Amino acid sequence: MRLPTRLLVGFVALQHFGFLVLEAFFWTSEFGRKTFATTPEFAEASKVLAANQGLYNGFLAAALVMGLLAKDKHVARATLTFTLACVVVAGIVGGITAKPSILLVQGLPALMALVLVRRDRTA
Repeated sequence: MRLPTRLLVGFVALQHFGFLVLEAFFWTSEFGRKTFATTPEFAEASKVLAANQGLYNGFLAAALVMGLLAKDKHVARATLTFTLACVVVAGIVGGITAKPSILLVQGLPALMALVLVRRDRTA
């Protein structure tokens, strides 16, 4: 797999690991509330849901790392294609239902990585 492809997939994985940390561990903190523009009351009431959402983001990050580390190029490409497609769909749904910027922050990098993975013939 070419370096630009690996770097962009790695960036998307790092993003999702960051989302895991923010949602699962810092949701109710001042930093988390500022990041997600929530009130202390909302953050407290929704912290279990946010932790669950963070866990799913962690699964996406883990799957991307697995795809990057896979020895078989067909397994790597299939894993990355599926996982990045999931991230793109999540970005679209989040952009429509929660906050439009999610489409750009989450969906666009994943779409760009997906295009690179699909075009990369060494993958």
